[in-house]
Amino acid sequence: MSENWLGRAFEIDLGKPGHGGFVVGRYEGRVVFVRHGLPGERVLARVTEDRGGSFCRADAVEIVNGSSDRVEPSCPISGPGGSGCCDYSHAALPAQRAMKSAVVEELLDRIAGVEQPVSVEELPGTAGGSGWRTRVRLAVGSEGRPGFHRYRSAELVTELACPQMASWAYRGVAEIRCRPGAEIQVTIDSNGERHLVELAPPRDSKTGRSRPGRRGATARRAARGARRSEHVLAGSGRAVERVGEQSWTLSATGFWQAHRSAASTYSALVSEWAQLSEGSVAWDLYGGVGVFASVLADQVGPDGKVESVEFAGAAVAAGRAALGGRPQIVMHEGRVERLVASMAERPQVVVLDPPRAGAGRPVVAAVAAAAPEKVVHVGCDPAAFARDLGLYRNSGYRVEALRAFDAFPLTHHVECVALLTR
Repeated sequence: MSENWLGRAFEIDLGKPGHGGFVVGRYEGRVVFVRHGLPGERVLARVTEDRGGSFCRADAVEIVNGSSDRVEPSCPISGPGGSGCCDYSHAALPAQRAMKSAVVEELLDRIAGVEQPVSVEELPGTAGGSGWRTRVRLAVGSEGRPGFHRYRSAELVTELACPQMASWAYRGVAEIRCRPGAEIQVTIDSNGERHLVELAPPRDSKTGRSRPGRRGATARRAARGARRSEHVLAGSGRAVERVGEQSWTLSATGFWQAHRSAASTYSALVSEWAQLSEGSVAWDLYGGVGVFASVLADQVGPDGKVESVEFAGAAVAAGRAALGGRPQIVMHEGRVERLVASMAERPQVVVLDPPRAGAGRPVVAAVAAAAPEKVVHVGCDPAAFARDLGLYRNSGYRVEALRAFDAFPLTHHVECVALLTR
């Protein structure tokens, strides 16, 4: 067994960016995934994690030969040993987007077999990379203080200084004391109202606590995702959100795109690509409160039909309340993988916006079996997105168009949208 490198420091030359916010280097025959570095730099790296094998993880703790793309980090809490929030804040915005573009291109080629040039686009309202976020969920530590998780750690950084959200959104939050294990949701809605909501600690999972490995992790995720009691600390706890002339009122803890202009940008793109005729049928899978269903309904008209499927009951209720005057929209509550095979009418267009894990084989197979003319697929994890595109290609679809958006400035995250046709 090779020597464990944990804590070891050495100089290393950095090459290409990798998916996950690091840059790849090689040292003494091993791959080193280095955070806080940039392509082409030589840095002093200190190993932060070594589980043996062919690779380890490290932080760039000193820059020996820096890149011209390096800037003074805009996030004061995310450097080596700090919060996991802003892993690209040391790079100029064009360099951040160039790294994301390279990562998406590599994943599309390697996983999906798609050779596609990608240029990650800025979203309106990015404001130099800060102040674009409209919602964040803070963890609460053992002393009852809210904060951000350190990278790959249960420890918290309690200095609420991440620049993704406007600084006024955190006013008074650091003084709040909650039950350990709780969370605090901070939301700024389309009216500019701030909502602070405390979510009770997730229920205890005996399986998650006692079992290591995948089964225990799955049980812990299920426990975190179960319904939890909420206590409104500020605001009404009911966020008003808008896309165009349509508005929704939903729980401040419910899902809405984090970037202030993401929902409107993606809706415009769905409208542009769908091009449905009146009387058509469309599916909106993982539909949330019906943002895309609203756009599709405009195109199919009163004689068409839009079927939306969403697992979260609160989102379905909010969608029905907002869109109830449009009878062509039918909102189903349940898991997409269970309901999609039973939807009888053949759709001309299917829109999917799955969670970070992607749609996966059963859902893609069911969509392909329905034989829509067009599929618009949205993905916030480029690896899962590439995997799903490969599944579509195996079912006879081709990538007609693809766009990527810098929906999470200062981070390695990127949103991708593809139009697939047969």
